[in-house]
Order: sequence, then C-alpha cells, then structure tokens
Amino acid sequence: MTAFPEDIYTEQEPSPDTLANLGPLRRLAGIWESARGIDINPKAEGPQRREYSEHIELQPIDAQSNGPQLFYGLRYHTRILAPDEDATFHDQTGYWLWEPATGLVMQTLSIPRGQVAIAAGHAAPDATELVLTAQRGQTEYGICSTTFLEYAFRTDSYRIEVVFNPDGSWTYVLDTMLKVRGRDEPFLHRDRNTLVKVAEPTPNPLAILRARDAAGR
Repeated sequence: MTAFPEDIYTEQEPSPDTLANLGPLRRLAGIWESARGIDINPKAEGPQRREYSEHIELQPIDAQSNGPQLFYGLRYHTRILAPDEDATFHDQTGYWLWEPATGLVMQTLSIPRGQVAIAAGHAAPDATELVLTAQRGQTEYGICSTTFLEYAFRTDSYRIEVVFNPDGSWTYVLDTMLKVRGRDEPFLHRDRNTLVKVAEPTPNPLAILRARDAAGR
C-alpha cells in the first residue's frame, strides 16, 4: 500500500517565499564557516586524524514539484581545506529539501570523485536535530559510486546528524561505513564540525521577483 494520491499529475500552488517555508531547514540557510573540523579517514598505515576548515553556502531555491509532491529547499556547496594543503581537500554540492506535507527531509550530495547519494529522514518543522541516512543498494535513498570506489573503498552506509545549537551555530556528525579492500572489518569514516554563520542567505529568485513587483506598484 502507498500513501500517495491516485492523481499523480496535479501540482500544488507553491509559495514564492522559500525562506518562509523551509521548516527545520530554515536554520541552515546562509553562508557558514569553521576552522575546527575533524576528519577520521583510512590510510594504509591505519586511521588518520586530520583537522580541516570549511566554507559552506546554503541558498534557497524556488519550490520544486513532483506532481502533487512539493519541496522547498536549499542548494549548497561545501569546500573543505586541510591546514597543510592549498588544494581543496573535499568539494561537494547538492540540495537540502523539505516536504511540509510529510515532514520528509532529504539531502542530495555529489562528490567529484565519482559518488552521489540521497539521504532521507523525517522531522518536525521546529526540530532542533536532523538525522538522515542512505544505504548502498537501495533504489530510493541510496548510494552510487564509481567502479574503482566499489572495488577499493566501498561505501555501505551514510548517516548525517545535524544539531542546531542555542547560539545559532550548527554541528554535524557525518558517518560513512566503508569496506576497504584488504581489510576484514568495516571502517567508520567520521567527519565532525561546528559552523558559524558569516552571511545571511539571498532570497530565492521568485521571492526577489515578487518583491520587485510589489515595490513597483
């Protein structure tokens, strides 16, 4: 059985103001930075602990529909640097999406080393914590990787926990469970950081257009 309607074509009328309809994702909107991240990753000689700095932009997009399914969301770009390197340590783009009708929260991610994923969870509009997961082999909320990554560093699961702190910052703990070639035991690859807002978000394009129209009357 499915909770979806028989009418899969008729779209809802969305609000032009994405920032006002993001539910728990409203606290993520903006530009954020931190120099206190910790990364635990696999190396030939054993686990490596690295510090990193991070810059992430989360900007609202116009509402998106799959027929009657309506999402409000943020487009994001993360750039991570290691303190001893000039080149980007980790680059990632994607979307955070919120479905008000069901409380569904999704994160899509794309990494330019040949990996994409969709993670999902549920939350109340005023939630102070988000937990999203994805599993390898799933066709709904899954993980897709290159042939080499499947061979050498297979990602079996992905979990991100976000906590909104009282001071306005937010903290994430990101766990990916890896099957590293040549090792019997799974490897828990963990990233953790707390981000502080350095700039407010730019309203979504339709909200800007409607504001201009209202100002011109």
